[in-house]
Amino acid sequence: MFNRQTMGVLSVIFAWVLTTGYAQEVAMTSDLELSNEIPTTDKVKIGKLDNGLTYYIRQNSRPENRVELRLAVNAGSILENDKQLGLAHFLEHMAFNGTENFEKNELVSILQSAGVRFGAHLNAYTSFDETVYMLRLPTVDTTLEKGLQILEDWAGGLSLDGEEIDKERGVVIEEWRIGQGAQQRMRDEYFPKLLYGSRYAERLPIGTKEVLENFDYATLESFYQDWYRPDLMSVIVVGDIDPQQMEQEITERFGDLENPAQARERQLYDIPYHNDTKVSVVTDPEATFNQIILFYKDKEMPEEQETIRDFRESSVHSLFTGMLNERLAELTREADPPFMNASAYHGTVLRTKEAYQLFAIVPENGIERGMKTLLEQNEKVRQYGFTQTELDRYKKQILTRYEKAYNEREKTESERYAAEYIRNFLQDEPIPGIEFEYEFMKEYLPGITLEEVNKLAEEWINNENRVAVVMAPEKDGVSVPSEEEVRTILQEMENAEVTAYEDEAVASSLMETMPEAGSITEENVLDKIGTTELTLSNGVKVVLKPTDFKDDEILMTASSPGGHSVYDLEKYYSAVNSDGLVAQSGVKDLSATALDKYLADKNASVSPFIGTLTEGFSGNSTPKDVETLLQLTHLYFTTPRQDQEAFQSFISRNKAIYANLLSDPRYYYQDKLSRILSQDNPRGGGFPTQEDWEKVEFEEAYAAYNDRFADASDFTFFFVGKFDVEEMKPMVAQYLGSLPATNREESWKDLGIRPPSGVVEEKVYKGTDPKSMVNITFTGELDYNREEAFELNALVQALNIKLIEEIREKKSGVYGIGARANPSKYPYEHYSITVSFPCAPENVEDLSEAVFTEIKKMQENGPMEKDLQKVKETQRRDMETNLKENRYWLRTLQQAYFRDQNPEKVLDYEEAIDSLTAEGLKETANKYFNFDSYIKVALFPEEGTSSDDAPSDDAASESTEKKPAGSGQ
Repeated sequence: MFNRQTMGVLSVIFAWVLTTGYAQEVAMTSDLELSNEIPTTDKVKIGKLDNGLTYYIRQNSRPENRVELRLAVNAGSILENDKQLGLAHFLEHMAFNGTENFEKNELVSILQSAGVRFGAHLNAYTSFDETVYMLRLPTVDTTLEKGLQILEDWAGGLSLDGEEIDKERGVVIEEWRIGQGAQQRMRDEYFPKLLYGSRYAERLPIGTKEVLENFDYATLESFYQDWYRPDLMSVIVVGDIDPQQMEQEITERFGDLENPAQARERQLYDIPYHNDTKVSVVTDPEATFNQIILFYKDKEMPEEQETIRDFRESSVHSLFTGMLNERLAELTREADPPFMNASAYHGTVLRTKEAYQLFAIVPENGIERGMKTLLEQNEKVRQYGFTQTELDRYKKQILTRYEKAYNEREKTESERYAAEYIRNFLQDEPIPGIEFEYEFMKEYLPGITLEEVNKLAEEWINNENRVAVVMAPEKDGVSVPSEEEVRTILQEMENAEVTAYEDEAVASSLMETMPEAGSITEENVLDKIGTTELTLSNGVKVVLKPTDFKDDEILMTASSPGGHSVYDLEKYYSAVNSDGLVAQSGVKDLSATALDKYLADKNASVSPFIGTLTEGFSGNSTPKDVETLLQLTHLYFTTPRQDQEAFQSFISRNKAIYANLLSDPRYYYQDKLSRILSQDNPRGGGFPTQEDWEKVEFEEAYAAYNDRFADASDFTFFFVGKFDVEEMKPMVAQYLGSLPATNREESWKDLGIRPPSGVVEEKVYKGTDPKSMVNITFTGELDYNREEAFELNALVQALNIKLIEEIREKKSGVYGIGARANPSKYPYEHYSITVSFPCAPENVEDLSEAVFTEIKKMQENGPMEKDLQKVKETQRRDMETNLKENRYWLRTLQQAYFRDQNPEKVLDYEEAIDSLTAEGLKETANKYFNFDSYIKVALFPEEGTSSDDAPSDDAASESTEKKPAGSGQ
């Protein structure tokens, strides 16, 4: 669980709140124990074969009948020579294109037949320093044996067939193409300064297009022979397995692997120290945000976390950055915030360097102010430190999260353990186990004093080994400081005169007076699915499903018909943003900041929402804090806080976020696509403009919010998780039964948003990189029912198998391609089926035709029998795990009630799956793939396109070309 690489996320759990006096006593009496080594949990079996291969084995039954397999290779792009740039990653791709025991793409096909989904359950990644292969398998039949054979082949039996290599070049180049753009161009400029003097700056995992297109087979083979060897490998097995039998399997399968006679040294590459400040200011016409990054790099390489003292020191670091993040979050809530988002973090930049890092996204013409504010916060901490109340509160907050992790220790997912063991192998991250960590916190964290935390500022914040990066859009009228001006800001803010932070008092309760409880007037139990439906005296319905899937989790959602569809266009802009405004404003007399501070030691969260057709809430809590969850819901329902400053902050931040969004071709394309699909309906999608934000009015927004939650009588609440129904009854009667009810009759309105009819093909031009996006959408009306929706989704699953096989693997034309179906009952019964993919501009038409060809094959023949069996097996395996997930049940119950369906039908999935036939899906394909009614929208670059695709001389730089239905190419 202890992860140096992700300290900003995980290490916040290493804190405890006790009095300062007791903390001092612990600090003085525990020195001997602090020198002890961090133990390793005895729940994982760790071993090393004679050839040096390390293995980790753990029995874990969450989820049941599943196993997580990993092959971790301590080798990545950092080890490539100049002729191998990108080949560590290319080799990862080749692992799925033929091995000693699986020809070409047979490996993927066999696993799909066992219900394994490519991308979700079968995947891999390559980074600078490692390559990791991941498999999640059912433990039934011979699937686990096949999985181990695959790992064995990956470790020492890749085919690396020349024909397959050449085919895969196209796929990897398409992945390279996706990464091109403003962020890539700016990164290429600032990386040499950020990683000053380091090999990392020249070894990005994706490599170079030149190498990917031209490397010879032997060059790839040499990387495999040099670095895929047992002393650099680990096999991780976690799941519903027999550890002793698994150890024997690993020994037999991997024990014969041999290291090279003259093995090359696995060198670590440092990021060299520099005694000055490096500054990089980069701009790009397609950049979307103004970004500031400050790196204060540690002088030395990270030390291994070996002793309990090291463990304790990491907690001090977490407290520092955690409390600073709380301060930064407060600043974003100002009426005129200096940044839209900001964060602090201390941890690894790459494996061999740690740094104190500050990051912020700031408004246009706000770079100087944003940077000064970040530096001012540094100075506040350096000169005055944090306060005792901040420290006490943050310890409470972290303890609450940590207790939840401890309480869930018996229901921890196998993939989380697998990830920990990968980090232990690659980065020497300790794995003492949650039980030890929990006891450690209780004993040692009281000794962390305010003085210890505050002194980190002097240690971390200095002008040596520092890098300042500014990224900004290249835009008329926007001021971007020069590198020299950035240096001036850095110098001016050193020892600047600042005032100390003042901490607000924390509220003692959410409710001084409890609401008058309602009563339960009706109760209905559905034994088949274990739910209890209550009707309260004010008309509210409550559906309760207690589960034992998690030991410390309760999920909630609630909805009512109406949404912002009930308002005319004039009030739409205020109504659609009112939920976000209230979420930023708080409840009753508590601001969002004050509310966060009150909830620091509680695991409860509620968010109101107002959608197109419904309004409601989503939330979660632990059993201990479920009453807080209900109190928050009551307050958001009845007393949302009206805060003019929060309103100004909300509008300012959103204006800044959306100011340059459409300069990015991807967002521009998505905006155009939404508007085309809705026929330019002002409420049909697309990103809001600066003028749209001006239409949001303070009083109007709160009036819309209060109107949506003025009547609880048509609300249905759903609770799924660890609770007792009888204990929940009085609480829901108290907090939900007391909600106001006027018994008004209302529903949503059909706004008339419809896609265009007939065949519509349009080309959108934006950007300079040679890359395109294609979206093909088939639409129409349908008679909605559960069975029809199931058939349609099964058809799309079968189609996806063929799209990957034909478009990615055989044609090598895309990195990723996928189809999705959306059958909808409301606001009118209709469907859409969308196929989308990125590709090279010159391949748009060819690949589009290939997609149409696969669809027509489905119409002519239906899916192949082997593909149908893959779909059925995947659905069975998914349902096996879904039915043990709280979130799945929450979503399923909510949708069943929303659509007026019988929720018990979810358990009839075997019958539904068995009913699928190739002939039935063929009929479905002919019914819903209507070649007389589809919309095809393709993105092309403004430059570098063929003459046929280029816009005319007088076309605007941001253009859309419409093609009449039925015309030729």
